[in-house]
Amino acid sequence: MSTLDEIRQGFTHAVDTLARGWHQLREHAGQALTRFRPAAGEGPVQSVEESLVRNAARWGVLASEVRETDDAVVVGLEIPGMEANDFDIDVVDNHLVVRGEKRVDREETRGRFYVMERAYGHFERTVPLPVPVEPQGARARYRKGVLTVTLPKNPRAMGRRIPVQGS
Repeated sequence: MSTLDEIRQGFTHAVDTLARGWHQLREHAGQALTRFRPAAGEGPVQSVEESLVRNAARWGVLASEVRETDDAVVVGLEIPGMEANDFDIDVVDNHLVVRGEKRVDREETRGRFYVMERAYGHFERTVPLPVPVEPQGARARYRKGVLTVTLPKNPRAMGRRIPVQGS
């Protein structure tokens, strides 16, 4: 095999590997990719925090876990850097919709940033639910950067076990 053929084969292998990786990322984390919109700032930047938000990432990953128990659907959503009262949660058409605003919480006022990968601003994350739920009985808890929402199943979604009697 010639050197040119080896280079072609290596390049083809690299492109195939990259394409498989992107496909897997899109399959497994595509819904977790969430857009953050900074508050509309008109005019010149007024504070260091405004400057940080305007220059921060516009996209972030809010990873979720959805599990079903006998009587509920439990959704865990990783959203670090917020407070429990920063969330607005709804159920719309068998989807859990979580909205909020992630604000800059700067403890140190000296120095400058060289890397800004965190996303700040308003966001909305929609998580599909596997079965119909009853939003009225829902409970939410925010602890250690994870929002956990427990939604009771709609009684019709739980099914009914039919006992079999012997003769």
